Amino acid sequence: MSNALIVFAKAPLVGQVKTRLCPPLSPAMAAELARCFLIDTVERACRLPTVQVYLAITPTESEPLFRSFLPFPVAYFAQRGTSLGEREYHSFVDLHQHGATRMVLIGSDIPTLPLAHLQEAFQHLEDERGDAVFGATRDGGYYLVGMRTPHPELFEHIAWSTPSVMADTRAQAERHGLALSFVPPWHDVDDKDDLARLATELRHPDSAAHAPRTKVFLTRLGF
Repeated sequence: MSNALIVFAKAPLVGQVKTRLCPPLSPAMAAELARCFLIDTVERACRLPTVQVYLAITPTESEPLFRSFLPFPVAYFAQRGTSLGEREYHSFVDLHQHGATRMVLIGSDIPTLPLAHLQEAFQHLEDERGDAVFGATRDGGYYLVGMRTPHPELFEHIAWSTPSVMADTRAQAERHGLALSFVPPWHDVDDKDDLARLATELRHPDSAAHAPRTKVFLTRLGF
């Protein structure tokens, strides 16, 4: 498949996911919310035409768990590397070696992301004048990265999990003469302020339709 969408996914185990949401959530609530995020994200991603969806999972042995709640036509492979940058880079390498020519990677904590942003990212990758496409977040990071061939430079010398991630990445691109393009910014859900923003967003019918399980779960919790 030429077009590959990679969803970065951590197994939704209690106490191991979305810990920055505790409080206001309990560890069990945070794990269930992560599961809802993932189902909503993958289900919608599978509606993209001419795109194969892959889950880059961790831990490696968690594939049966993912399969138990994701009854969708997705393929699985394990994340490789220690830092976030290494794991992202190796995901591109692995799929490129299997014949993917346009690859877009997203996280699993953006359940209301419009499919149009993903479609636009793949459109950017059809332009051979560009080297990579990004979608920035409001906190200085990015929720999406795409490329035709792996560029290790874009994952080196980055202060991961800090507000300078996108700025560091731009600097690396400039240093190595790589041309970047961008899709519209979006927001992920890392802390309680992000959660409150998401709950407000999901009160709008269009957003709620994008993430039905997330909407139901947060409503049940009183958000």
